[in-house]
Amino acid sequence: MNAFIDAIGLVARVDVLLTLTFSSFFGLFLGAIPGLTATMAVALLVPLTFFMDPVPAMGAVVGATAMAIFAGDIPGALLRIPGTPASAAYAEESYLLSQKGELEVALGTGVILSAFGGLFGAVVFIVASPLLAEVALLFSSFEYFWLTLMGLSSAVIISRGSNVRGAVSLALGLLMSTVGLDIAMGYPRFAFGNVDLAAGINILPALIGAFAIAEILRTVTTTDLKGREIKQDIGNLLKGVGKVFRKYKVNAIRSSLIGTFLGALPGSGATMATYMTFAIGKKFSKEKEKYGTGHIEGIVDSSAANNASVSGAWVPALVFGIPGDTLTAIVIGVLFMKGINPGPTIFMNTPEFVFAIFIMFVIANLLMIPFGIGAIKLSRHILAVPPKILYPMILMTTIVGTYAVHNSSFDLVVMLGVGILAYLMEENNFPVPPMVLGLLLGKLLENNFVGSIIKAQGSYSAFFARPISAVLGVITLTIWLSPVVLPILKWIFTTLKKRLFAQSREE
Repeated sequence: MNAFIDAIGLVARVDVLLTLTFSSFFGLFLGAIPGLTATMAVALLVPLTFFMDPVPAMGAVVGATAMAIFAGDIPGALLRIPGTPASAAYAEESYLLSQKGELEVALGTGVILSAFGGLFGAVVFIVASPLLAEVALLFSSFEYFWLTLMGLSSAVIISRGSNVRGAVSLALGLLMSTVGLDIAMGYPRFAFGNVDLAAGINILPALIGAFAIAEILRTVTTTDLKGREIKQDIGNLLKGVGKVFRKYKVNAIRSSLIGTFLGALPGSGATMATYMTFAIGKKFSKEKEKYGTGHIEGIVDSSAANNASVSGAWVPALVFGIPGDTLTAIVIGVLFMKGINPGPTIFMNTPEFVFAIFIMFVIANLLMIPFGIGAIKLSRHILAVPPKILYPMILMTTIVGTYAVHNSSFDLVVMLGVGILAYLMEENNFPVPPMVLGLLLGKLLENNFVGSIIKAQGSYSAFFARPISAVLGVITLTIWLSPVVLPILKWIFTTLKKRLFAQSREE
């Protein structure tokens, strides 16, 4: 109780509330611009967090994340251009509703259901994190090795596109994580005599490059650089939303649950949550034929999952130090920069800090309703900003901010290099998130493996000697073998079925 009271005191500071407010406006602005993702919004704020205390730094991330994820719905409904990848699942549905003269219902439902999903995920975050932290205290290096490996493996399997391409991306990230001093011997690896490389690749410039620089390159090479004119009128956004929520409350709760669960899976994030809940909603809907024609139920399904997944992704990030998505990968980088190690001990050593994050999540999702309505009203002006003005300003911000973190020109090289690499990967259909997770978790994986091997005196059987470690090991190996074993089992089952059918016909 004392920790919760202390947390209220930490949040109820002028600098924290101003940071939360500013980052919310910033997230709304960037999320509403097609091509500028929520991850990019957070990445751009990272250099600024270097000059903040831990609580306002987390407030900046929380505010920008919650608002940017929702703001992607605005251009989707107005222009049929999703502002963020997560909004793509239901952008067509929103736009078709607006063409029917139901723009206010589409956007009003989006903002209310996004806030509902975010608050739902925040409650799960508040309840589940401390309980999981108690379990995580039982973990040793053996369990953390399997847990990290399982997270990396899951990120490959659930990443969009080919699993092989996802594995290549992950391997590239793991290779990048090996640059620097060897953990056991202290010998420089892949440094090539360069002092900066001997210190390893700094994760923060790499994250900014992978998401901000790559996004700028992708946008300026694939879209026109003119402002967008909005001709539709926007009236009372809350009219009819209560009726929609009462009719589809089961959809809202179901999608919030699924979104929170998927958000907690490493590498999945809001995009997968919205697509999956949209598909599930259509499957169980009593009006399947209306999907794809401008049906409000589809927006209810995906909007709730969208923001619920954001809160869910913070659970493994804080409890185990394993990011649920690329946004929490940046969060972990910021925490390390502030000298705070994510993991179960964070709940013991700094409980007031964790409670402060809980409170800021609730505040951010409550602010989403008035701020979101205001952003929708101002969408004409937001979407009219010409990209040829906006993107050079963003590029300048990333360069100045990245350099200011460590006053290192080498960080700029890392940022630009990783940005170009991420852009080329996306252009050739290689997913970037597995590479980012590999870079972020590579050191953790290596540390736990080397530590476990030393404790076990070289015996690999020790990785299965402890109950939790054995369960995690079996799950991880099952994930690895499933692409090979499942087709074989399917072939055996199909063959047996054909033979039994042939025998029955002969008889």
